Amino acid sequence: MSSTPLMDDSVRKTILSDPETVLEDQDIMRALVAANDQSMGQNIVDLRGIAMERLEARLDRLEETHRNVIAAAYENLAGTNQIHRAVLKLLDATRFDELLTGLKTEIGDILRVDAMVLVLETGSGEGSQLDGMGDVLHVAPKGFVDDYISRGRNTGTRPVTLRQAQPRDGTLYGEAAGDLRSEALIRLDLGEGRLPGMLAMGAEDPHQFTPQQGTDLLSFFGGVFERTMRRWLS
Repeated sequence: MSSTPLMDDSVRKTILSDPETVLEDQDIMRALVAANDQSMGQNIVDLRGIAMERLEARLDRLEETHRNVIAAAYENLAGTNQIHRAVLKLLDATRFDELLTGLKTEIGDILRVDAMVLVLETGSGEGSQLDGMGDVLHVAPKGFVDDYISRGRNTGTRPVTLRQAQPRDGTLYGEAAGDLRSEALIRLDLGEGRLPGMLAMGAEDPHQFTPQQGTDLLSFFGGVFERTMRRWLS
């Protein structure tokens, strides 16, 4: 047998001086295992090689899960910061008309929605004083909020409803309704003895609001908003 090295001397010295670099390189290790399998022949089952393939596949899945968890954490943090900014802007309003203007402009921009409407239910003849306060405020008859959220079905309503749907008509969003493909509906408890309200947010992106998404942050925003509304209504 010849003692002459079959490998380039510089490559051989590099491997011998730091063998861990070879072990950490998946492509090199995969090539070495494949070469070993070929040298053993097709009639021999290499259980160690099978185990390594399974471990490698499991490691790939774990790395993918790790990346997804990190991405979800960053997304949740960004969403939390977004809601906090919207709440601070909401609390800046010193007059009710400022609040309505903020919903249509800065708060809507912070939440990245294409339409935002505050719905207040009133009894017959009670909504005249709210008329003319802009297209961001919709005065509706009693029962409108639950009917809109449930789409007329006799089912209970949740505090926050997310759905992919084009609004039935322009009653709520006006001319913007034709471009909207998803919406978030926050039901507002305006206090004892008062009819409910609703904060409706529409988006042109059909994936911005979907039933699979969490509603914790929007529930928090709705809680702050309804407490603010109670102050104005009192």
